[in-house]
Amino acid sequence: MLFGASTPLSRLLLSRVTPALLAALLYLGAGVGLALSLGLARRGAGLVRSDARWLAGATLFGGVLGPLALLYGLRATPAGVASLLLNLESVFTAFVAWRVFGEQIDRRLAAGMGLVLVASSVLAWPGQVHGAPTITGPVAIAIACLCWAIDNNFTRKVSDADPRLVVAVKCSVAGAVNLAIALALGARWPGGTMVAVSLFVGLLSYGVSLLCFVLALRHLGAARTGSWFSAAPFIGAGLSLFVAREPLTVALVVASALMGIALYLHGTEKHEHSHEHPPTRHRHGHRHDDGHHRHEHAEGIAVFEGHEHEHEHERLVHAHAHFPDTHHQHEHEPSDASG
Repeated sequence: MLFGASTPLSRLLLSRVTPALLAALLYLGAGVGLALSLGLARRGAGLVRSDARWLAGATLFGGVLGPLALLYGLRATPAGVASLLLNLESVFTAFVAWRVFGEQIDRRLAAGMGLVLVASSVLAWPGQVHGAPTITGPVAIAIACLCWAIDNNFTRKVSDADPRLVVAVKCSVAGAVNLAIALALGARWPGGTMVAVSLFVGLLSYGVSLLCFVLALRHLGAARTGSWFSAAPFIGAGLSLFVAREPLTVALVVASALMGIALYLHGTEKHEHSHEHPPTRHRHGHRHDDGHHRHEHAEGIAVFEGHEHEHEHERLVHAHAHFPDTHHQHEHEPSDASG
């Protein structure tokens, strides 16, 4: 909901702020806001040395290249169309997770992604969409989606760390880089009110939204988090009808119906089989009623409440419904691909 609302709101802000400067303000609002929150609440797991390259790559693709491509694409694409085209991110995220990182993809998830791709093609077809006479805008948005797909899979590698820290670092660095680019291109500062509004939109639509997204990556894996994130553009498309007063077109209705079916397929997926958990040692927030945490504690720790510390897992073999979360990164046989 929060990220979906950013598309029509960003398009309105683009009338007063250049794309590079708006990208900087959105990310600075998110980065500074979450950095301040780290000093007001108990810290979770920190980053380790091996996280640096993943976080750096996620920041480059997701915080610099992606937003710039999106904001330039928004200049040539109606907000409602752009909102639904953003569903390409989930398709690209699942493909990268499957082909590059070996994440298991079930039949329902694959079918849903296919419907998302068809729906996005309907919206991007030249001459078929009101207000989008050329392919330039949709192509720029598709490039942004590919950048964010790479970002999502890189961020999955550091999702066990405190999500506030992950998002604060990504957004602060991305905001600083985009600000340098904007100033180098000669961008002029808007009025104080526009700056404040841009920072606030960034805090909610990028900062808090990304915070929820990183938590979802930890529990669902990259492909399924991306598939559920497909709900975000529906919010943007709906708001664009009221905020930007854009017309309700046949293409939007057809694409929305196809994407609705895709979300139904994603929501009814069930993946269950016997699998092995090898011995491992790591740190993250957990409870002791999830079937995976059976270690001992010092006296005084409420094991059935959320808590966080470094802990060790012994080898475990069992069967239950699961997603490719922190504890389920195992290989699959063809017979395991239930749908």
